[in-house]
Amino acid sequence: MNHIQIVVKIVAPPKQYIFKDDIIFSKLLVKFVPIKSNTNSKDIFTICIWGNLSYDLMKYYIANKYLIIDGYISIKNSPNSLTLSNLPNVEKIRISVLNLYPLK
Repeated sequence: MNHIQIVVKIVAPPKQYIFKDDIIFSKLLVKFVPIKSNTNSKDIFTICIWGNLSYDLMKYYIANKYLIIDGYISIKNSPNSLTLSNLPNVEKIRISVLNLYPLK
């Protein structure tokens, strides 16, 4: 089981997308919040949020706010864009968000 709960800061306003089948999802650019207060985290990544949680994200959350993300983490292997066969595949982290909580 790869359950994760992390605190992130919203870097940019969320963007909402709609598929042909009325499936709605939002993309959100966030960064890790460092444990030590004197360090500056530059780890920025994108999370995707689906369904009703996407509506809540668009309605209540804005840039520069903090969130607690509750979900599952997985690693996706994607082929390297270079054509050299001796280079390893690039691994991308994916987080399937189940719940969002505001941090005050």
